[in-house]
Amino acid sequence: MKLRTFLLAAACLGNAAHAQPVANPDAAVQRAAAAQKQPLLDTLRELVSIETGSGDIEGLTQATELIATKLRALGATVNFIEPTEAKTYRMADTPARIGRMVRGTFKGAGTKRILLIAHVDTVYLKGALARQPFRIDGNKAYGLGISDDKQGIAVILHTVAMLKQLNFSGYGTLTVLVNADEEISSPGSRVELADAGAAHDAVLSFEATRVGSDKVSLATSGVGAVEIKVEGRASHAGGAPERGINALYELSHQILQMRDLSEPQLGLTLNWTISQAGTSRNVIPAHASAQADVRVLRVADYDRIEAAVRERGKKQLLPDAKVTVNFERRRPPLEANDANRKLAAQALAIYAEIGRKLVVDDQPEGGGTDAAFAQLKTKAPVVERFGLQGFGAHSADDEWVLLDSIEPRLYLAARVIMDVARGKGL
Repeated sequence: MKLRTFLLAAACLGNAAHAQPVANPDAAVQRAAAAQKQPLLDTLRELVSIETGSGDIEGLTQATELIATKLRALGATVNFIEPTEAKTYRMADTPARIGRMVRGTFKGAGTKRILLIAHVDTVYLKGALARQPFRIDGNKAYGLGISDDKQGIAVILHTVAMLKQLNFSGYGTLTVLVNADEEISSPGSRVELADAGAAHDAVLSFEATRVGSDKVSLATSGVGAVEIKVEGRASHAGGAPERGINALYELSHQILQMRDLSEPQLGLTLNWTISQAGTSRNVIPAHASAQADVRVLRVADYDRIEAAVRERGKKQLLPDAKVTVNFERRRPPLEANDANRKLAAQALAIYAEIGRKLVVDDQPEGGGTDAAFAQLKTKAPVVERFGLQGFGAHSADDEWVLLDSIEPRLYLAARVIMDVARGKGL
């Protein structure tokens, strides 16, 4: 990166709270955003009214058909991507069937390739819709999955509608990719997301931003898991304990010898959170298991922590016990870098055009997102949280988005795409 560009990006990031509005926002883009507000709400109503839990194949199929229909109406070439076993990363909670992806491709007159991603699945069980149907109350629109992440799909669709309204086709390829397994760590879509990220010049991910912090994110945590299973041998705890192999003893040994693997100063943590053993007080337990939560800030840290876990697991207290160690890389981290900092600086300047102060967050918070998969194979910018301001994700009765954020966020997304198409922010 050229020194001047790097200093500009650094200055923008350091002074986001002091961004000043520009006197001449793009009036045509503003008008287009205003025109799309009610249609976006109509789309949200349609999406939220379809139940799309990660295991609800019927609902996911219905929702992806709706998305495909809307993409075709905008002029996209649309295809469905069915998950294949060869490309599926199976974890302990991966269902037998995984929902399909829908991809819409728009061809333009330019050269830049831009990828827009969101997910349609939710955490809710079938039947939950009756408890929280779509409704508008004041400045809030409520509904299951409305913040996480059906607003993201709606923002993408209506950003594309704005570009069509503005007769803008300065990109080479504009790709929309919506998956249906994000809430279960994207087992069937992660390969497609990574390949798509590598094939584009920029990736915008449309998870919701925060109600209390109007932001985009450059970093998210990587999420992993460890499961240890121990097989021993049952025996009477009072009459013949020596004939048994106490799986609980071995499991306790394993947990204790792995309690010091965290490196908080690097954002790498391993914490044991679940354990199970035994069937009866008077029986030496023949089976025991435990699970740990793993967080990393760098993809490379996965190799180190997994190697350490597997090496420690070889050191047994009871040689005759069978110890099985499973390590899951559920989601990689999204890492802040020069590329996404530069694009975020461009976004910050665009938001200032309409008098809005954009927070650019380069520190991870909590869980991860699919933006990290899109970054795995590319050095191009990947920026998260281009969606609406939302609240209450995974909440059965209080999930909502702010209506006042619709027009500003549509303006931001459309202008970023237009600038990237012209080579700005790259």
